[in-house]
Amino acid sequence: MERFDKYWLGILIGLMLPLLFGWIYIQRMGLAYTLQTFGWQSMGGVLGKLTIVALFPDMALLFLFYTTDTWRLAKGIVIGMLPFILAAIYLSM
Repeated sequence: MERFDKYWLGILIGLMLPLLFGWIYIQRMGLAYTLQTFGWQSMGGVLGKLTIVALFPDMALLFLFYTTDTWRLAKGIVIGMLPFILAAIYLSM
């Protein structure tokens, strides 16, 4: 596991996993039509909550990597999560 303990890999996972999970969640729950109908701008509260839901896989991986002592990978995931956390705070206001 030591060879995967890289900051850049954690940042990449932290940025890509919420996008992938959010897209799958929107498709699975049938929210794509709702978001297209009402527009992305008027759905600010929903998008804030959706952004928080999309961070759940990152948080699970963060827990896993902290318990396996891959510290650099876990720190990279936290750095990758920061734009989504800030977006969720902004969209929820």
